Amino acid sequence: MMAFFYAMVLVGMAGLISVLRLILGPTVPDRVVGVDTLNTLVVAGMILLGAAYDRTIYIDIAIVYALLSYIGTLVIAKYLQGGLA
Repeated sequence: MMAFFYAMVLVGMAGLISVLRLILGPTVPDRVVGVDTLNTLVVAGMILLGAAYDRTIYIDIAIVYALLSYIGTLVIAKYLQGGLA
């Protein structure tokens, strides 16, 4: 169980770094990368929780969240290119 705790601490520290990237990013694409990284870390945290508590519902939710995050990133990238009207 301690291995999951240490892994969650590392994911949390990486989350703080990506929040800093989100806040301090000089351009909009830098902020989008920060949000995308934070979404990936949330998915990793949910998978760790699912493995630690032996619950598959967390993993199912993580898969759906990852799919929605990917679609959101594609929409933002399309908007930044000027193609979304």
